[in-house]
Amino acid sequence: MIALAQLLGTSLWFSANSAMQELAREWDVSAVEIGWLTGAVQGGFILGTLTLALTGLADRFRASHLFVASALAGALCNALFAWAAQGLADGLVWRFLVGLCLAGIYPVGMKLVVSFAPERTGQALAQLVAMLTLGTALPHGLRELGTALPWPLVISASSLLALIGAALIWRLGDGPHLPRQSAPSNPRAGLREAFAVRRFRAAAWGYFGHMWELYAFWTVVPLLVANSPLADAYSGLGVSGMAFAVIGVGALGCLLGGALSRRFGSAAVALWALALSGFCAVAFALFWRALPPSGLALLLLVWGAAVVADSPQFSALASKACPPTAVGASLAIMNAIGFAITVVAIAFVTALFERIGLDAAWLLVPGPVAGLLGYGLALRRRLG
Repeated sequence: MIALAQLLGTSLWFSANSAMQELAREWDVSAVEIGWLTGAVQGGFILGTLTLALTGLADRFRASHLFVASALAGALCNALFAWAAQGLADGLVWRFLVGLCLAGIYPVGMKLVVSFAPERTGQALAQLVAMLTLGTALPHGLRELGTALPWPLVISASSLLALIGAALIWRLGDGPHLPRQSAPSNPRAGLREAFAVRRFRAAAWGYFGHMWELYAFWTVVPLLVANSPLADAYSGLGVSGMAFAVIGVGALGCLLGGALSRRFGSAAVALWALALSGFCAVAFALFWRALPPSGLALLLLVWGAAVVADSPQFSALASKACPPTAVGASLAIMNAIGFAITVVAIAFVTALFERIGLDAAWLLVPGPVAGLLGYGLALRRRLG
């Protein structure tokens, strides 16, 4: 039920991206400026997660209540973006507020999972992130299904889904395995205690490298499809349909990674997935001109599956390593730093895409490299 609610709530995240072409025409803005809308969501999410972490709110209140309130507010802000925004400036404000609300959905949803299933965190979080991935892809699917509908209606569908997600979590409540009001008297002390643990720092470094690649990739998937031979070769699917497939297949990657984590452990799955996504980024940058459309489609699907499969495993490693009384704050601060990285990555990749096109994929490669190196070095070093 948490995973389903996560799917419905996180459909708010990329709802505006489903109308990229319509917004660009109607507001007379470029691809770079459309990328700012995603950056605004990330900025709001960062502020929200920092607030949850540094004030202790993530561990002071019932996670289910935070989730429900955030989903209701996010649904309202998303609907106002669809119907009240008159241009890019208005749109940036509403998307920022949507991101602020998402801070109470994604990391709080992870805490809810830990509260119900601490003994199988890797697999359970894999289900959760699989739903996040489908939620990210869902607006593209809604756009493809509702091609003839006005874009505000398509975006508003995500608000309706978020309301259903809120109702599910309200019915479910909190799990029994974490204290209901576990915030330490000094939340910053709890965070310092978490970062003093080498295993937590290693998981965080891997997660940060992964985040450089993930959201920038998701943001430019429609551009990669539209500007490659895929657009003509598979015109029947449409750009939105292909973007839905490439992003949505990440849900299968998460579920497969979760199953493998029960046998091989979260660390092995996370590192192999991160290495595979880095390999796919290099392969795409090198060979997108030479590959036939079928080969290019297969490469993007493998990349889409691998690029997010490591996320729940890094989160599982972090949740197991941090103090039990600071799980919410520790995951929130890790999310905040990770999503701050995505803002920079999205800005750079979309700006570079305007200049050199699909070769901008090279800018995604440093993320997996840094994540793998950071993970290994953090485990070897003791806190100074």
